[in-house]
Amino acid sequence: MDLNYSKRMDSIKASEIRELLKLTQQPEIISFAGGLPAPELFPVEEIKDVTGKVLDDMGMQALQYGPTEGYDPLREKIAKRMKKYGIETDMKNILITSGSQQGLDFTGKIFLNEGDVVLCESPSYLGALNAFKAYEPKFIEIPTDNDGMDMEKLEEVLKTTDNVKVLYVIPDFQNPSGRTWSVERRKKVIELANKYNLPIVEDNPYGELRFEGEMPPSIKSFDTEGRVIFLGTFSKTLCPGFRLGWTCAEDEVLNKYILIKQGSDLQASTFSQMILDRFLTDYDLDEHIEKIKTVYRKRRDLMLDTMEKEFPKEVTFTRPEGGLFTWVTLPEHINARILAPMCIKKKVAFVPGGSFYPNGGNENTLRINYSNMDEERIVIGVKRLAESIKEMM
Repeated sequence: MDLNYSKRMDSIKASEIRELLKLTQQPEIISFAGGLPAPELFPVEEIKDVTGKVLDDMGMQALQYGPTEGYDPLREKIAKRMKKYGIETDMKNILITSGSQQGLDFTGKIFLNEGDVVLCESPSYLGALNAFKAYEPKFIEIPTDNDGMDMEKLEEVLKTTDNVKVLYVIPDFQNPSGRTWSVERRKKVIELANKYNLPIVEDNPYGELRFEGEMPPSIKSFDTEGRVIFLGTFSKTLCPGFRLGWTCAEDEVLNKYILIKQGSDLQASTFSQMILDRFLTDYDLDEHIEKIKTVYRKRRDLMLDTMEKEFPKEVTFTRPEGGLFTWVTLPEHINARILAPMCIKKKVAFVPGGSFYPNGGNENTLRINYSNMDEERIVIGVKRLAESIKEMM
């Protein structure tokens, strides 16, 4: 059929990660590709228990439409939980979304016109880049190091660039690099946002998955003018199947997100929200997160130790203090997109790093996930990856 699609469809491509995950459904593939939590840690019995209670106690309400903003008891619990991030907020400043990914899409609808500029870390989260691309912006990448975004480079761009509409950042265990911003840079970015009238989207799926050290205050905790839009999710701390996340913002800004959600899907699932709320009432989410962290810490350590032993010395990688990912930099002559099919033949998968740079390049990088494979498969998979890298040296 020769249908007349919108111009924006020209810029929308299939997510490389989602396409890779199709290949890795084969059980013999050791997949380091997705950002998947460990399914064996999902609290299946507890969810079964609270699901029955919700149906018994509030079945008709749970199966009915609900308000766009979300189920009030759950919004109240999220507002209280925001104190962990150093944020004092209220239920009225919380919108329940269908995962934090929906918050990213709404951000594009609210802020971006064709040709507007989005500032992001280099590299940045592929899912956010894809969400924003539908609105046809230009991307300017700001260099990063182990302390986060380079603030001098950021100010240089802000001084010299017109029509900058949004700064998108993942300051805690960044996807894909695993890096975490220093407190000094979190404070500095607020200073620059105030100076240049810039909204900041702070995406924080991983902040509570810290294996060592103290959890730093969020960027939003330093926000003095209501410029920071905080996106959170239960996908990494509980389970992604609920598709429940939230947006926290000041009244005027959040009202825009609420209006967009009304036109998008009316509301997040009432049933899922009420099950999650009952889980948070009857069980201890913090205790559950501690179990997750214990497992992920062990898997991270094993992966990094095995990479240290098996990878050629010319290959470097980040050492995250939490989250789900480490970031590998290969010698410049090795293209990870060529390496990937070689590894698939050896039954191991990763995501080539070039996908995380909106303006291209950096094809000698790749992202590896350590949360989703057991210890034995981590060792085998890293050895297979190392063999393929050595073949290209």
